[in-house]
Amino acid sequence: MKSAVYFASVRAYSEKEATTQKVQRLFDAAGFSALIAPHDRTAVKLHFGESGNDGFISPVYVRQVVEKVRACGALPFLTDTNTLYLGSRSNAVEHITTAILHGFDFAVAGAPVIIADGLSGKNIAKVGIEGRHFRTVSIAGDIAAADSMIVLSHFKGHIVSGFGGALKNLAMGCAPPEGKRAQHNARPFSLPERCTGCAACIRVCPGKAIRIEKKKSIISQEACIGCFECMHACPEHAIDINWETEIPLFMERMVEYAYGATKGKEGKIGYLSFLIRITPDCDCFPFSDAPIVPDIGILASKDPVAIDTASFDLVNRQQGSAASLLTAHHEAGGDKFRGVHPQTDGYRQVQYAEELGMGSREYELITI
Repeated sequence: MKSAVYFASVRAYSEKEATTQKVQRLFDAAGFSALIAPHDRTAVKLHFGESGNDGFISPVYVRQVVEKVRACGALPFLTDTNTLYLGSRSNAVEHITTAILHGFDFAVAGAPVIIADGLSGKNIAKVGIEGRHFRTVSIAGDIAAADSMIVLSHFKGHIVSGFGGALKNLAMGCAPPEGKRAQHNARPFSLPERCTGCAACIRVCPGKAIRIEKKKSIISQEACIGCFECMHACPEHAIDINWETEIPLFMERMVEYAYGATKGKEGKIGYLSFLIRITPDCDCFPFSDAPIVPDIGILASKDPVAIDTASFDLVNRQQGSAASLLTAHHEAGGDKFRGVHPQTDGYRQVQYAEELGMGSREYELITI
């Protein structure tokens, strides 16, 4: 059976078609009010953006969701979890500060910000699942404790997972650092023939796992936490991972964490994905690169697999932007995420999520 995915284009022809109104209409069309009971403590899960990044979902759009949740008689709160890497969101104090500086204060977004895994990522709930890799996953305590959840995802590229959408938002986004580390099974290694010994990788490594010897970087596989920050930072592309053996397992571990984040909330989660400013990399970057395709619109569904599949398809139907990081597959129908990160296979996310019973890749796209 096909899952319903509701779609609103970014095109507007009058004041009655403002994006803010489309967010509200999508909430209604997807039947999200039926997911939320009076007095529910409803988590509005989103990404507040790393300091310097401006590709995250606008707090003006988030406010529309907050008002809809509050109209259900529930208690909405904006939430995310602390990062594994060092940055502006590695503890709750700096994380909340970053959120406020990006406009996610009560006056604009209409709800309090709660970092779901606590001050330093130690507020953890153990959730049992039946996965290929995990029997228990670590989920942020306040997300696990929430009665219902609306997941707001900025759909974009990712250096390892191909793309980040609803599934990745559930997996990495709902896990404390302990859970993020468990998902990152892959360990990068340096390529001495390319390395210039600039030490850019050392400066960003949170695990102090890298040293320079004879003007070449050496990564300790034992000390490495698998956050991939060194890969982002290296100007010579002198750091790599085993794409054929480790990354498929990373994808599966990530999806199992997404599955764990939904446990206990069956029939209580709605998903909104924003296909706006589709950047080549995650909002964890301290900058936002040019979009790889034109803005498309917003999707809503009760099925995380269907909404990610539909998002993937809609992006790939676009003509790619020549003035972006996209180096191949510019044509309509080409895999834009492989065009940015050639070795990735983002579609593996939805395949494995369907295998776990999280939803269906078969969907009906309903334009509102």
